[in-house]
Amino acid sequence: MYTLALAPEWLSPDYLISHFGLIGILVIVFAESGLFAFLPGDSLLFTAGLLVANGEYIKQPLWLVCTLISAAAIIGDQVGYMIGKFFGPKLFNRPKSKLFKRENLEKAHEFMDKHGPKAIVLARFVPIVRTFAPMVAGAGSMKYRTFLTYNVIGGIAWGAGLTVAGYWLGQIAFIKNNVEAILVLIVLLSLIPVIFEVLKARKEAKAKGGEAAPAAGERRRHAKR
Repeated sequence: MYTLALAPEWLSPDYLISHFGLIGILVIVFAESGLFAFLPGDSLLFTAGLLVANGEYIKQPLWLVCTLISAAAIIGDQVGYMIGKFFGPKLFNRPKSKLFKRENLEKAHEFMDKHGPKAIVLARFVPIVRTFAPMVAGAGSMKYRTFLTYNVIGGIAWGAGLTVAGYWLGQIAFIKNNVEAILVLIVLLSLIPVIFEVLKARKEAKAKGGEAAPAAGERRRHAKR
């Protein structure tokens, strides 16, 4: 089995799959899709596909694994949408909430505003954002039919796509012999959009601070006069 060095042991793909098998994968996918962030979704799916190819721990055929994972992802987003629809105002008005941190909800909101309905698909491949995007969609009153369409597309693209990638790439000798490095690379690549958004936000904050400083100085000069 394979240990992901960047994650605690109990959150590593090998621990989850070896202890809970396919059921564990489905629970994690469901939870990360609309309830809890910071779960190993991308690396877990890749590892699942690899283990299906090797016949380790997961004995079900690839088509069934992909179908169940996609279904768990879609249902998870549905739950997130309903949470946003019925509890959205309360979620967005709790700045000190530990479970639904304001900054995470705001990041998802900005992502949705930037990309529109297709953000439901794109968010699947961005950690943290994929958890809160359906909540934002529900709170923002996105039409249910529109959400459902993009949710199904995104759930299949992410759930089946990464699993199939793990299945096929896991049969390549180089990949098979360097699984840990590949899993770390997957995590790092999935974090690039998050890092980019953080740097962008800091740059914008500095720009606003720079604009505010001259304005304050100008007010002081006028006050002295």
